[in-house]
Amino acid sequence: MDSVEKTTNRSEQKSSRKFLKSLIRKQPQELLLVIGTGVSAAVAPGIPALCSWRSCIEAVIEAAEQLEVLHPGDVAEFRRKVTKDRDLLVVAHDLIRKMSPVIRLGDSLPSFFQDCLMEVFDDLEQHIQSPLVLQSILSLMDRGTMVLTTNYDNLLEIFGQQQNKPMESLDLKDKTKVLEWARGHMKYGVLHIHGLYTDPCGVVLDPSGYKDVTQDAEVMEVLQNLYRTKSFLFVGCGETLRDQIFQALFLYSVPNKVDLEHYMLVLKENEDHFFKHQADMLLHGIKVVSYGDCFDHFPGYVQDLATQICKQQSPDADRVDSTTLLGNACQDCAKRKLEENGIEVSKKRTQSDTDDAGGS
Repeated sequence: MDSVEKTTNRSEQKSSRKFLKSLIRKQPQELLLVIGTGVSAAVAPGIPALCSWRSCIEAVIEAAEQLEVLHPGDVAEFRRKVTKDRDLLVVAHDLIRKMSPVIRLGDSLPSFFQDCLMEVFDDLEQHIQSPLVLQSILSLMDRGTMVLTTNYDNLLEIFGQQQNKPMESLDLKDKTKVLEWARGHMKYGVLHIHGLYTDPCGVVLDPSGYKDVTQDAEVMEVLQNLYRTKSFLFVGCGETLRDQIFQALFLYSVPNKVDLEHYMLVLKENEDHFFKHQADMLLHGIKVVSYGDCFDHFPGYVQDLATQICKQQSPDADRVDSTTLLGNACQDCAKRKLEENGIEVSKKRTQSDTDDAGGS
């Protein structure tokens, strides 16, 4: 009986689901997905570190203690900070600094933080339990949607490769690839703005670590142009807008936000908080949308939303279709003219015709 009731509730939730017309009428290539920890939590619930920033930091501290790369006194202090401090990004930044050598700007040396991340995210592919959200994201990427993430993990790339997609991970330190991605020439590229856990020197939380990027006029122009011309869709993001790197690259770098139209999917746990958040985000050109009052609704909402967006046919496809129809009509007219003049037109192409066409 319980399973029947759950199925009924899911059906009712789906049938009553409403989407903003301004969002579902976007062409996939007009969107840029910003993926946060909520996506990883939905895909691999068996890894607590993927559930939130707090969980990730707690898991890194635990790994640091087990690997003995952090003094017991520092372990206790960071555990206290994770419990009490509101700004977890600052805590994470301090944790990275504690396990990394003090070096000159621009230098790269190994860090124990990366070893802790590798310990936390070991064998990710074995933990993919619910790939529904990833499948939905890939369906949008197939149609031209770009993707960036604040996550250290590469679950999307792993799943995409399993589906025979030529996935590629990149971070902000590779200027050539960033420019290629930002200009839309890397269809299955995923930009990790904090770096990727598999890269020994690519993990960054502080904008000062990306001064080469923020001071590069060419890179900043193409990145900011994305925020001006694409509709960003924040999926599974909680802390992203408070993220210093995201702010430096996009949020506070684009001066005129009047014409922007971005979207954010959130959990509506408290109505007062939700509607205040909604009003606040409009000031940044971001429309906040609820996917439901329970995280279990998140994967189904993303799937249905992606399905709605993927139904949109691109104007280019319409032009191709109309051109094809026009061409066929012209061929039919020519065929009738020849037949009217007594010239027989073969209704079937011979094998040689086919071979000639294939070789031309």
